[in-house]
Amino acid sequence: MSIVVRDVREHELDSILALNNAAGPAILPLDAARLRRFFDTAEYFRVAVRDGTLSGFLVGFGSESGHDSSNFRWFGERYERFFYIDRIVVASRRRGGGLGRAFYADVQSYAELRYPQMACEVFVEHDSDPARVFHGSFGFHEVGQHVMPGTTDEPSGIRASMLIKELCSYAWVREHYGDELPNAPWLTRPRPPAPAPHRATGT
Repeated sequence: MSIVVRDVREHELDSILALNNAAGPAILPLDAARLRRFFDTAEYFRVAVRDGTLSGFLVGFGSESGHDSSNFRWFGERYERFFYIDRIVVASRRRGGGLGRAFYADVQSYAELRYPQMACEVFVEHDSDPARVFHGSFGFHEVGQHVMPGTTDEPSGIRASMLIKELCSYAWVREHYGDELPNAPWLTRPRPPAPAPHRATGT
């Protein structure tokens, strides 16, 4: 059985929306408008295709993206530069088959060239022990907890375990290449850089 991780395609958004909203309480629901914002602005938005079937996706944002998640802002208040995994979703029938590990290997190979840390969260209330073990096995550790205040897109009162992983390759890459990575296909961004949001400035 083959697993292919590749960039999302626009015609797949309806399938991704259905996959997200069938994932259960450990994943925040999406509507079509927010998913479209992800498609338009996420730095990393890739899908996993197993045996020809779309079976999961992962969405991530760099620390300068201005992403509007309260969990993203929590990290932004504490860390200068990081890559944030907003969500990873794997179809229920494919869980335990290696898709999550394939995604994390892929996203780390992208992030460690550009960011010193990778961040994500696991909701505490929803049988989170398997997710904690999974993330711990990848080197994530808890750096605090955050209760989501509630917004149009996020329900309030959900407590999240905030996780960070140090990306040890970043310092070496920065020392030797700075922002000018070699011109090789596997080093290119999976998607164009997310446009920086307009911020009003005042005096």
